[in-house]
Amino acid sequence: MNGTYAKGAYVNGRQWRTTIAAAQAGDRRALDELVEGWLPLVYNIVGRALNGHADVDDVVQETMLRAVDNLGSLRDPDSFRSWLVAIAMRQIRDRARRRTSESLADDAAQEATDFAELTVLRLQLEGQRREVAEAVRWLDDEDRQLLSLWWLEVAGELTRRELAAAVGISRQHAAVRVQRMKARLEAARGIVRALDSSCPELRDVTARWDRRPDSVWRKRLARHIRGCRHCAAPGEAVVPAERLLVGLALVPIPVGFTLSLALGGKTAVAATTAATGVGWSAKVVAALTKPAVAMTAGATIVAGGAYVVTQPDAAPPKAAAPPTAASTSRPKAPSPTAKPSPSPSPSRTRTDLYGTVVDALDTAPDPNARPADLPRRPESGLTSTGGPKAVMQHRGDSVTLSGRGYVLVRWQISPKSRSGALVMPAWTGLKGKLFHVASGGGRRMDDTFAENADGYTSGMGGPRVGYTVLPTGTQQMWQNEYFYVDGTVTLTQNERGADYGLIVFPSNRDAVTKDVTTGPAQGAIRYGLVRDTGKDTAPIPQYVTRSTPADASTVRQKSRVTG
Repeated sequence: MNGTYAKGAYVNGRQWRTTIAAAQAGDRRALDELVEGWLPLVYNIVGRALNGHADVDDVVQETMLRAVDNLGSLRDPDSFRSWLVAIAMRQIRDRARRRTSESLADDAAQEATDFAELTVLRLQLEGQRREVAEAVRWLDDEDRQLLSLWWLEVAGELTRRELAAAVGISRQHAAVRVQRMKARLEAARGIVRALDSSCPELRDVTARWDRRPDSVWRKRLARHIRGCRHCAAPGEAVVPAERLLVGLALVPIPVGFTLSLALGGKTAVAATTAATGVGWSAKVVAALTKPAVAMTAGATIVAGGAYVVTQPDAAPPKAAAPPTAASTSRPKAPSPTAKPSPSPSPSRTRTDLYGTVVDALDTAPDPNARPADLPRRPESGLTSTGGPKAVMQHRGDSVTLSGRGYVLVRWQISPKSRSGALVMPAWTGLKGKLFHVASGGGRRMDDTFAENADGYTSGMGGPRVGYTVLPTGTQQMWQNEYFYVDGTVTLTQNERGADYGLIVFPSNRDAVTKDVTTGPAQGAIRYGLVRDTGKDTAPIPQYVTRSTPADASTVRQKSRVTG
């Protein structure tokens, strides 16, 4: 991904019709081109709406993930731009709803380079154009979201109809909203001008200001400007913001930006049976399940179907300490089945057995070792609060599963985004029973492969990007982990240090069997692993509890849930 952008490329959506149609039909190269071509637009909308907050990368990734995964549902390729922008705005609003009340200090600690500064530096803005970019810092979230679209409308990248559709209002209402936002933007420009002036009274007013824009200081400064002759006089004719933004290019994607998409988390079997009306071709399905394929159009599909678009770093990141040998070693004497569980004492009843076998650290089986047969368990079906696919990319995201059946938890780890110690997800509020029945996806996340252009040597990272490290004694996850639920349980994403995501799909025994019996001959690194004994002696997840703690990350490892 070279970050370049051809002016006006988005104005005529019809020129993308062929590419979009080809991507819908399963052409991977067309999909690469589509992601590469439209990523700058999404990045600018999200970046400006969130003013460069650390969540920008996550929201961009969620937007592109949903767009790629739901591309088959788009009936009119000419409406792709409107459809994509609407997805981006929904993700921005969803992120706002998810945010908990954090202290300003916490927000500051999470802040990346703000988008106003990035806009000024990357587009080399000066004078009043620079003033407009810096004024964005003083807007409230809702105004900034609207401005992220209006800025692109004025620059010729969106139409008013598309802006209104993305916000979910009529064009008439959009006109009113835009006028109000512009008035507040002009007031913010006045604050930027005043702060650049030499008004002695303003220096006294701001003596205790920490230089971080917020609504309290916006009101104080605006009040001072209204009553100050020196600050109220602009000194030069003020050019309307829309005239300053005409023809302005998109902010290029930063060096080192990485986009990792799991393409809906589809395994080969799921992808081929998806009832979207437009199925993935066998060629693309094969590509999604291979450990690595060649880079095309600045994008690549890597192990487990992760779609990565990057710009190279100017200098490779410092190498982090590698994982422990226990987490990466391959055994000489493989064991394709789950380890034997300890025999119960004669005094225990049958029901006492459940929860005494907690999933523990094991070694990877031989790549060519076929798994044991998966025992049959009753399946009446699972309901999920996240629907057929729950995407959990942020700390605190959760999904509750109810019923009797299998569920797939697909891992998406991004050490290039943020490596380090991983805080495991937790199962809470368990009513009934939960078993860890199989592992699949064609690889363990620590399986090694030749280093690619992004510095990865395994799904857990590499020497150039750093490693994601599991807590001591935690079972190394595979790309796909399968569980059997008989009752109700909630799975919570506990991201704290290392960057990761989970995608949760209700599944069935046939899909699990198909996955774990797909071996190296089909392009996977290894066959899967069956852990289920068919009895209550099957392992349970390491992080599970019947309680419902306020913070799911406090669930202790190797919890006991007997009874």
